[in-house]
Amino acid sequence: MNLMRYTVVDRHGAVSFVADCDALAAIVAGCANSPGSLRELLDAADEFDKRLREYVTAGLAVFDEHNSPDNPAAIHEALDYCCSHELPVFRVVDDRTRQASLQPVKAGVIIFNLVDRRIVQVMNTYAEIRRKGRVRVHDGRDFTDQIHRYELPGDWRLVPG
Repeated sequence: MNLMRYTVVDRHGAVSFVADCDALAAIVAGCANSPGSLRELLDAADEFDKRLREYVTAGLAVFDEHNSPDNPAAIHEALDYCCSHELPVFRVVDDRTRQASLQPVKAGVIIFNLVDRRIVQVMNTYAEIRRKGRVRVHDGRDFTDQIHRYELPGDWRLVPG
């Protein structure tokens, strides 16, 4: 499986996770709805990929159960012992998690800054992100024959790494 790190920044902070590269198109298409929060982005992307919202929200629930801003010991332990592509979903709570959120996994790392409306391709060897595109729908089990078109609003910027 081809994997990539995705880091989403909103007004509440940042969340980082590793997912299949196929999720990239769904997340970019979700940005076409100009989401203001991670939740809004996941809801928008859910229209195109039914796997993503549950994966990230469940991962955050586990993270929040075992970590706090004052005690990030559990995520630090995961950072010490897991391969980068095996890290769980995590919130950026300190410098160590910030550095991890910027580290490429296999095909790269993309930052979706919802506050500044920027998609930063720190490293992307998978597919070029375009302002307009198509996304094939994943119903949670497999890709369907449905294809949706999207176009990012003019105030979104694509930043190469």
